[in-house]
Amino acid sequence: MRQYAHVFFDLDETLWDFKRNSVETLEEVLKLYKLESKGVNTSLFSERYHYHNSVYWGLFRKGMIAREELRIIRFTSTLKEFELTDNELAIRMSESYLTLLPTKTKLYDDAHEILSYLQAKYSLHIITNGFEEVQIMKLRNSGITAYFKYVISSEMAGSQKPNREIFKYAFNKTNASVLDSIFIGDSIEADIQGAKSVGMDHVLFNPDRIQHLEQVTYEINALKELKTFL
Repeated sequence: MRQYAHVFFDLDETLWDFKRNSVETLEEVLKLYKLESKGVNTSLFSERYHYHNSVYWGLFRKGMIAREELRIIRFTSTLKEFELTDNELAIRMSESYLTLLPTKTKLYDDAHEILSYLQAKYSLHIITNGFEEVQIMKLRNSGITAYFKYVISSEMAGSQKPNREIFKYAFNKTNASVLDSIFIGDSIEADIQGAKSVGMDHVLFNPDRIQHLEQVTYEINALKELKTFL
């Protein structure tokens, strides 16, 4: 078993509960633009938005679309399903969403407890594909900034998970190495396969107990389970 000195976390859907925070934000955005009066069901809109968001984030990770396009197209695609083709509305909704989202503070259960526990033993860092200014605000508003020595964003590194380059950048930035580091994340594609690409031990955070065939170093269903091996 390796002796770790550095623990790297993903942020969205690992510590910060993206789905719950995003649903709450979308509810506010739909009210702001009075879309219910246009026949838009809030629950269905949220479901379809998150579908499109996932699809376009996948394209963004592969370099097939730009950041600004991602921010807008996930809204235009969702609005089209409700027979709304107002591009200006999509732009305004995107701006409102990105303003409101990082003000939300829902974390996964025991996040503060486990971060406090780990901080006493290791250097903690974040590696995120999220937009840098948004992620910094999420950390600050959720009250967890102080736990982390470094926050590495894909914009800062010029590369996104699962590409090896972002992990190499993180090692250089934090003075860490493959042998003394472990990565914790929820995405098999971005987090686990990315960590594997550089030979890094890793933890799959799988709170929904989704079935998969990926070979992983560790797998947990709750953050507090990290105490069993860290």
